[in-house]
Amino acid sequence: MNDLATLPTNRHEDFRYSDLDALAGVWPVAREEVVVASGTSETMEVVETGGGALARHLNIAIEAGGALDLRILNAGPTFGRIALDVTLQKGASFTLGAAQLAGSSETLEIVTEVTHAEPGAKSSQTIRSVLAGHATGTYLGRIALARGADGTDAEQSVRAMLLDRTATANARPELEIFADDVKAAHGCAVGELDANGLFYLQSRGLPPPEAKRLMLHAFVAEAFAGAPGEEALCEAALARLEALL
Repeated sequence: MNDLATLPTNRHEDFRYSDLDALAGVWPVAREEVVVASGTSETMEVVETGGGALARHLNIAIEAGGALDLRILNAGPTFGRIALDVTLQKGASFTLGAAQLAGSSETLEIVTEVTHAEPGAKSSQTIRSVLAGHATGTYLGRIALARGADGTDAEQSVRAMLLDRTATANARPELEIFADDVKAAHGCAVGELDANGLFYLQSRGLPPPEAKRLMLHAFVAEAFAGAPGEEALCEAALARLEALL
């Protein structure tokens, strides 16, 4: 990712969709160093539900045989940017589950670069965005498989739900592969709530607002499935969803 002393412009790929006026108020962004020691397993949560503008950049190193489960809830800031640089050594594991929930004219961003530097590492990224009003939600994610990182297993799942036609979702899932014998996949979809699903729930007696709420809750919960703090994260997300509906 870009390591710039001066404020970037939209010509920089990692800031293509940023609100540069809001970014200027929090620039430069200090790097937060996270190291997962060899053979250890750690969990981490990043929950941003306050107002104003914020930007965070985490440099994460997962040593050989280490594992990190990271969950992110980006919901509430008028401008919220969370960037991750992750490096996996031999046999390391990285799980990312992230949800972005925005309304009004908010701009939320998650930018990731996950580098499989050595063989046998595994990474999984699940990103879910719900956008209303004139909000903008962006996910830029790059997985890089270095030479010699054979046996890598890497995947991205990126989905965004637009509650209003005036909202905007940007996504750029990217793979760069220089290794052999790997599993690497990504999928991306942007859309609206499934009309057939809503009809089914309403035909079973749920009022339309409750049917919509239930489907959105299930959609966002995919990002937190299996997390140690799954229940609390889902509750915080649901509270934000209530404000968007």
